[in-house]
Amino acid sequence: MNKQITLANGNGGQENNELITQVFYKAFKNEILERSDDAAVFTLNAKVAMSTDSFTVSPIFFPGGDIGKLSICGTCNDLAMMGAKPKYITLGIILEEGFATRDLEKIVRSMKKELDINGAIVVSGDTKVMPRGTVDKIIINTTGIGEIFHNDISSNNITKDDVILVSRDIGAHGATIFAAREGISLESELKSDCTSLYPIVKVLLDANVKVTAMRDATRGGVAAVLNEWAKQSDICIEVQEDALPVSSEVNGICELLGFDATALANEGTFCLAVKQEDEEKVLNILTKFNLNSSKIASVTKNYSQKVLLHSSYGTKRFLELPTGELLPRIC
Repeated sequence: MNKQITLANGNGGQENNELITQVFYKAFKNEILERSDDAAVFTLNAKVAMSTDSFTVSPIFFPGGDIGKLSICGTCNDLAMMGAKPKYITLGIILEEGFATRDLEKIVRSMKKELDINGAIVVSGDTKVMPRGTVDKIIINTTGIGEIFHNDISSNNITKDDVILVSRDIGAHGATIFAAREGISLESELKSDCTSLYPIVKVLLDANVKVTAMRDATRGGVAAVLNEWAKQSDICIEVQEDALPVSSEVNGICELLGFDATALANEGTFCLAVKQEDEEKVLNILTKFNLNSSKIASVTKNYSQKVLLHSSYGTKRFLELPTGELLPRIC
């Protein structure tokens, strides 16, 4: 019989303790959790990076992942983009009364799998239960702490000596979520790119390539990343439209609904600014993980703080920051 979450599971009493013990502690048990009281105590031996994020994706299960996988990937990826090894995670979960315990256990298993991939552990957490109808199923907050193992990664330092790369084809997460949400049936293998990026970043940085900046292209997609970089480093980023890797499935969704693939969210795709002399070396590493990685742009001073898109027809236009409510509750 599939049990459901009740308000009693959030009352701090026996039912709450049973939920924590049987679902969360069972999955995340580790030495720090065993000796924790109201706060975790641990030692850090290096410069650290810290990131926090809240996740409220709809639907909570989608091709390629679920909200649990998304929550760990999202926070650990933010740390990896700063050259940090994910180490410790805090976890806050808000559940709707009536949420299926079986679904919660599935979500927790997804989280544990991604934690293992990153070599990170949950050290503290909290659970709340809200009355039916006051929250949509489940909301997850994760805060991550990572130890810096590679310094000098900053989007404030991009120059004309850099080129801009992307790690794989873009827009898969946003297209997948929208198709699942709207019940669009496609004869394809479209699925979210949701994945942990630390293993790729570790190989890349261990190769001693000159990476100036990295950013995972989540909400706002590649367009948001490039515009933020152009402003932060006071540069012009000139994108070759033909070089942007877009799958036929994502392109189909964009043509059907009028989306721009550069503005669609990603959850396992990142942009890199690397020195020109290391472009080939970096691409050789990236293509071992995904054959669609490619150089997409160069850096100039032609239009300060702007992103310029060169079309296949020889025309040019500015690629602006996404505006409006393109696709809410994407992560």
